[in-house]
Amino acid sequence: MKLAADSRYVGGQIGMLAVLHTWTRALVYHPHVHCLIPAGGLSSDKRYWLEARKTYLVPVKALSEIFRATFMALIRRKLPHVVFPRSIWETSWVVYCKSGNHTADKTLAYLARYVHQTAITNSRILHTEQGKVTFRYKDSREHCWKTMTLEVSEFMRRFLQHVLPRGFHKMRYYGLLAPRNRQRLDQIRRELNQNSPAPKQETQEPSQCRSNPSFPLSPCCQKGHMIPMMVIPRQWRGPP
Repeated sequence: MKLAADSRYVGGQIGMLAVLHTWTRALVYHPHVHCLIPAGGLSSDKRYWLEARKTYLVPVKALSEIFRATFMALIRRKLPHVVFPRSIWETSWVVYCKSGNHTADKTLAYLARYVHQTAITNSRILHTEQGKVTFRYKDSREHCWKTMTLEVSEFMRRFLQHVLPRGFHKMRYYGLLAPRNRQRLDQIRRELNQNSPAPKQETQEPSQCRSNPSFPLSPCCQKGHMIPMMVIPRQWRGPP
């Protein structure tokens, strides 16, 4: 949000949906965050919607440095007596950003898998015998499915690493998507829907409508008939 507020990029306030993901396909502990960000923001005077560039939202190298500094400042505040090695600052933190090529429904369905599913599904567990568990996982480097056999204790250790503490929020909303901005977000949705082209509707010719006695009379003059020209579809309301 700090970079997006710069006029060189978006120049306004953006929103963000962040989902915590802690596992790999092999149940290895790998904490990272998936973020969904609208391609635009609200101007500083809260009057206009500003679209982001088609090529990128914000520079990822600057974003990674800001994320690393913010993360270290928070963890030092939480753990003031811990001494962190300099290698943390010398290592480049990875921030990967790309545009959503799919529809909104497919993108939300992709994030939903990390929200409503556990680290492994029952269908991936092939069998358990002699104190060992065999499950299948997809190798992201070779792009193929493989099997792995672990001791029950090791399998449970890997699985329980991804059970979050009670009361921990796995999803968080920031900026325009924060709960306190629901009314403003509804206003933005209405304005964007008004600016979008209306869907084409099949309508009858006015001459055919006037000759059809099934159409109701006008409530004003009680002589002419109400002629339907198009049907405005009901607007879909997304999550806050």
